[in-house]
Amino acid sequence: MNIVQSVIIGIVEGITEFIPISSTGHMIIAEKLLNIGDDAFNTVFTVAIQLGAILSVVVLYWKKFFDFSRWQFYVKLAVAVVPALVIGFLFSSKIDDLLESSITVAITMLAGGIILLFIDNVFKNPEIHNEREVSYTKGFIIGIWQCIAMIPGVSRSAASIIGGMQQKLTRSAAAEFSFFLAVPTMLAATVYKIFKYIKQYGAFTSDQIKILTIGNIVAFVVALLAIKFFITMLKKYGFRMWGIYRVLVGIILLIMLWTGYLKP
Repeated sequence: MNIVQSVIIGIVEGITEFIPISSTGHMIIAEKLLNIGDDAFNTVFTVAIQLGAILSVVVLYWKKFFDFSRWQFYVKLAVAVVPALVIGFLFSSKIDDLLESSITVAITMLAGGIILLFIDNVFKNPEIHNEREVSYTKGFIIGIWQCIAMIPGVSRSAASIIGGMQQKLTRSAAAEFSFFLAVPTMLAATVYKIFKYIKQYGAFTSDQIKILTIGNIVAFVVALLAIKFFITMLKKYGFRMWGIYRVLVGIILLIMLWTGYLKP
């Protein structure tokens, strides 16, 4: 991977991380189209670059993240992230294998799109309008929903937001809790992936550090712009427009795979 490719992937990550269309799925396809190899460093990059986008949440919601008088907020996030930590640790190698599969992304993109077309009609009459009203049990259940996104193409944002709506949160409240939950989840995933890489291959080279840094900075800046846009669109239009997008992309990817334009 070179710097130009890192910038492109950073833009893709920043745009897609908070929209329910799967940032990982888009990065996998982008890497295939850019002929980026699936070596160990690139696998780490696919996970680690998400940290840049996630940190934009800390900046935009810094008052909440650094209000230490509200200790319940941190406990809720800790409880909600437990399922991802356990499942991610137990099935790390399986997840890495899926990160190389364009077929998996195409199928989950299409299936997830069909679900999003109708999901707004499933969860009605929300009762919870902000994070303060989310109980520890509800947070834990939302954390379980988030684990579905370990399958590339599912979308962590979509899974956790739908999980929040299933727990009676409004769309906007579910989206914000999803953003908050992403911070410890992706921080843990990034640290774990980097630790495994260094343990097996040694320290990153200076070029690799440069590529990781630039990619994360780009993802961070782009994500700052994307978050507010997504919240506005979600409040106005719900999930249907993203469902249509996913169905179209899923069909296109299947055609590209069938014609051999995209590698499996």
